[in-house]
Amino acid sequence: MSLPQVVAVVPGSPAALAGIIVGDEIAAVNGVVPRDVIEYRLLTDEADPEFDLRRGGLDLTVTAPKEAGIALGVEVSSAVFDRVRTCDNHCEFCFIYQLPPNLRKSLYVKDDDYRLSFLYGNFTTLTRFTEADLERVVTEGLGPLYVSIHATDPDLRARMLRNRRGATSLRWLRALLDHGVEVHGQIVVCPELNDGEALDDTLAGIMDRFPEMATVAAVPLGVSRYSKEAALRPHTAAEARAVCATIDRWQDAFLAGIGRRMVFAADEYYLLAARPFPEAEEYEGFTQHENGVGMASAFLAELAGQSTPFSGEQDRAPASGFFASVDGAPAEGYRAPRALIPVQSDQTAPACGAPGVQTPLSYSGPTVILTGEYGAEVLRTGLADLGRDDVVVEAVENRFFGGNIAVSGLLAGEDVARSLQAQPDGVRVLLPDACLSNGKFLDGSSLTELPRPVDVVPTDGTSLRVALDVVSRAA
Repeated sequence: MSLPQVVAVVPGSPAALAGIIVGDEIAAVNGVVPRDVIEYRLLTDEADPEFDLRRGGLDLTVTAPKEAGIALGVEVSSAVFDRVRTCDNHCEFCFIYQLPPNLRKSLYVKDDDYRLSFLYGNFTTLTRFTEADLERVVTEGLGPLYVSIHATDPDLRARMLRNRRGATSLRWLRALLDHGVEVHGQIVVCPELNDGEALDDTLAGIMDRFPEMATVAAVPLGVSRYSKEAALRPHTAAEARAVCATIDRWQDAFLAGIGRRMVFAADEYYLLAARPFPEAEEYEGFTQHENGVGMASAFLAELAGQSTPFSGEQDRAPASGFFASVDGAPAEGYRAPRALIPVQSDQTAPACGAPGVQTPLSYSGPTVILTGEYGAEVLRTGLADLGRDDVVVEAVENRFFGGNIAVSGLLAGEDVARSLQAQPDGVRVLLPDACLSNGKFLDGSSLTELPRPVDVVPTDGTSLRVALDVVSRAA
């Protein structure tokens, strides 16, 4: 077990008043060695918690003066202090198997840990879930959780997970629902494997066995050029249309049967099928927004000036699926802080997203937005509706991953740099923040390594409207 290290302390917080500083290692709280940030939060939620700290080879004990329920004001270095429960499945469609070599080590970790599902919205197959895990989830109220379903037929699910426990592990989903735990599901739809009749069978199985589930997302298989699975291939447009039609039918069935739509198709299906996105209200709260379900519809609504649950958010986390109030939980996954600098309104804008670096807004050409190929389709539609013919949307081809990988969040720095070099002088270049995590692209490069300055804008329609308005007023 590694000790959590303090990486940030809020000035004036109980932790700061107690003398806790960045670099301290937390050995125990109230005499208890916490297993993870969830247990740590429960311990520090008490009044006047006592900390056993290690600092530069010294052991010391401090007490943080505070009332119960008041945030301590500390961020620690990891979410799990004992060991992340890794995945023992071998799914042929797992994207981790499709990553290129020599990326940062954390990208290759396959977790199947219910704690990370609770904290960050990671999907778990439940093949390593236990009675003890169920007891903890129920007694501590660890929900919502996110579960990878893929198929409800036992044999097909075991085949897809390449794990015989896949045939029986959905019993834990039934147990979670029986205890009132909110659960969201995901089906990665693979052509000629769990689409067509198998997808119908899966959705029928959900209605029959798991009707209490909150939502289920059908997301398309992603295939990079590094995939070694000969049977894997992207969806065709006809297959995407068939998936959308299946989801339409089952939404009607769920509406009639339980009063809500339950199942939703990822935005990529509508783009590939050349179908319009459903209206915002049809997503019933966008609970799987960060899973690519309704993201385009929400963005277009915001760009048009309408309000959504995500309007104006910047360090945006999943709509649900993490414990937003966990004092101390580190920024990981969707919570990772991106290189966001709010667009300025005083005729200055950040260069390369670097804090404190300002450059005059003196642009002789149009504004150019670099984004992924799917994002470009959505942006062009929204900007055309606004009549913004002064804005150029440039789709960045993802050569780093190749295959059918076309989302903005998987753009690498080398692909962005190549697109930047093709832009004429004098244009302002905007880049969505979804490309970055902790200021880094997936290939490890940073904004300062790009060949020219860019302005990083939060990936929501409201923020883009503000950014474009700044250019209009400056011009």
